[in-house]
Amino acid sequence: MSPREVAAPHEVKARLYILDTNVLMHDPSALFRFEEHDILLPMIVLEELDQHKKGLSEQARNVRQVSRYLDEMLTDTADLDRGLVLPYAQGRLYFQTAAHQQALPEDLAGGKADHEILAVTLALQNRHPEKDVILVSKDINLRIKGRTLGIRVEDYQNDRALDDVDLLYTGAETLSADFWDLHSRDLDAWQESGRSYYKISGPAIQRWHSNQFIAINVEEGAPEDFAAIVREVRPEHAIIERITDYRSDRHAVWGILARNPEQNFALNLLMDPDIDFVTLLGHAGTGKTLLTLAAALHQIFEQKRYSEVIITRATVPVGDEIGFLPGTEEEKMLPWMGALEDNLEILARGSDEGGSWGRSATQDLINKRIRVKSMSFMRGRTFLEKFVIIDEAQNLTSKEMKTLITRAGPGTKIVCLGNIAQIDTPYLTETTSGLTYVVDRFKDWAYSGHITLRRGERSRLADFANDAL
Repeated sequence: MSPREVAAPHEVKARLYILDTNVLMHDPSALFRFEEHDILLPMIVLEELDQHKKGLSEQARNVRQVSRYLDEMLTDTADLDRGLVLPYAQGRLYFQTAAHQQALPEDLAGGKADHEILAVTLALQNRHPEKDVILVSKDINLRIKGRTLGIRVEDYQNDRALDDVDLLYTGAETLSADFWDLHSRDLDAWQESGRSYYKISGPAIQRWHSNQFIAINVEEGAPEDFAAIVREVRPEHAIIERITDYRSDRHAVWGILARNPEQNFALNLLMDPDIDFVTLLGHAGTGKTLLTLAAALHQIFEQKRYSEVIITRATVPVGDEIGFLPGTEEEKMLPWMGALEDNLEILARGSDEGGSWGRSATQDLINKRIRVKSMSFMRGRTFLEKFVIIDEAQNLTSKEMKTLITRAGPGTKIVCLGNIAQIDTPYLTETTSGLTYVVDRFKDWAYSGHITLRRGERSRLADFANDAL
């Protein structure tokens, strides 16, 4: 064999992707995400799409969008056997135009949709050995079945915000003890409107983001030697500002004090009128809801910055459904708002001057400024000068997050709370959650901020359960 023959490149097979229904229900634009590769939709997928097209859910809207895409592409196509030209991609879209006879194991027999998709994939794999036939599905069990049959299967990857959740931006960085030795040469410092600012140059600023927190000595129980927020990042320098210490009694927010550095950082974001969008991540008991409500009430009643609080959340049950709920929109949402009631009870205790009557009056006053809304009726709305809280945001898709965030009008602040370790929505993972998506996309925007809360402050029992269970 000649050297030329040895060096011949390995022939790369063309790919044919078979899409499962759940991929299109999750992301209608998946049709255009496979670049130069071809796509085939089995007939059973079209049938399932037709069954899910009615309703007001996000999945139903996605199905209708897929139908519109297909209708637009079919308009100028006379021969379906040649496939449809895919806009924004170089591949072609094919439909199953004939029955594919492929025997499956007896355990997989029957008219189940998943099994029909497997049968079509196997038939195409045998009919087109010159191609890599790949089944794409967000259904883990279908992917397992496919692997047992020798089918090449993949998860839909294009909706991932990150390859690894450990790479998710935390919103804070602990500086090394020798930071000032390396960055004090060209340091400028000044005060403006009672705030302290520093202009810093050096190697560390290249990895900073807008409104990121930097601190020296953030050990548990010890005050920071230095804590600041990054206000501006340029290639040659960064401008940072000393933060307000919300652990001090004179900076209490509706009677609430920060108990650890991350909570202090969170309150700096929540109380900053120049930050329109805040994301708070953390496990149960880290204080996400309490801090957010305290900041909202303080800015509504004390500073008159916002007119009211709007609270919504994804209504995904952890256990069994409790059935039909009578009443108005707010009454239907109340069973999902147990965390809200618990935290409002804590905040109302801050008014002890009038005893139980004073607490009751405070509770009534607070309740008049809080509105609980369902996500189902958010489209088309615009919130003006509102403090909007989106709870359990880890259960939302990136598209649902976009729908909610774009409701913000002038003077509105939106805060997203969640724990990406507790996702209850099918087909969402830590890397594909809408909360992960917005944390990553907003980290360089000058009017947003993020912090990950790590230390629980609920009780020693809750902290031990989070660590041990």
